[in-house]
Amino acid sequence: MLKTRLPPLDPLIAFEAAARLLSFTRAAEELHLSQAAISQQIRSLEQNLQVKLFTRSHRAVQLTNEGREYQHTVVAILKQLAGATMDIQNIEIAQQLVIGCDQSFATQWLSPRISQLRLLMPEVILRIVASDDYNESLGSEVQAAVMHGDGFWPGFQAVGLFDEEVFPVCSPEFDHDLADDDWVKWLLQAQLIDLADSHWNWMNWRLWFGGNDIDQPLANRNLQINSYPLVIDAACAGQGVALGWRHLVDDLIAQGRLLRPVKQSLKTEFGYYFICRDSLQDDVNVVSLRNWLTQHWQA
Repeated sequence: MLKTRLPPLDPLIAFEAAARLLSFTRAAEELHLSQAAISQQIRSLEQNLQVKLFTRSHRAVQLTNEGREYQHTVVAILKQLAGATMDIQNIEIAQQLVIGCDQSFATQWLSPRISQLRLLMPEVILRIVASDDYNESLGSEVQAAVMHGDGFWPGFQAVGLFDEEVFPVCSPEFDHDLADDDWVKWLLQAQLIDLADSHWNWMNWRLWFGGNDIDQPLANRNLQINSYPLVIDAACAGQGVALGWRHLVDDLIAQGRLLRPVKQSLKTEFGYYFICRDSLQDDVNVVSLRNWLTQHWQA
């Protein structure tokens, strides 16, 4: 019987929140419970599983290896349960469109064009979930999304928008006079602004140089930022050379805020995709969004 093999639901919900936030206090605030209640539910779950899920210190908690592995399964199952619940309740979402995307796409491309999208669907309530955390940008409430990846998301239909092409960019005020003489030497000595992010398939300077068969040491890779929009802001402010994604930085180049100091670029097997849940591929608002996006890059 499943009942004898499954833990109670409440401790699983408490575990999901605590594992995501790495804080019993914040989990309690989110779930409108006391910290003591969260702690008790986590202890109950650990006793039920006979496995330690967190290491606890005076001010913080961290997932154990077993807790991290369990988190992946619990999150997936709770999302499926939430989705199934919405399906059987037949929630009316025809006049609401929840769009997920990473912060890079939201800031560099979508934000300047939201007015166009609102003109296309004036009666629809638009909700943008912009996050580099896939648990948020592909959360259960998201109906459609624009995501960076390889085109494979189980449970979603994917349509390619544009391939990934990455190249150096800097402010016109940044000293790039020597870039034309020997671009490799210039870049190796230039102040580089690096994206320090946990996503393994997002480009950084070491990967970009490696993809261009350059394995020499980087002299000035000492400015690292974990947010791509902030990386680009720093480049626009003349703080150094950043990696620019084609289409995401095209507007800034056209405006003269950024330029390409060298012609070299790197294309990868990744790209940006429009994706929607299998069950929503024929939804009128999802179809309108998909057509609007695909027509932009096909033009």
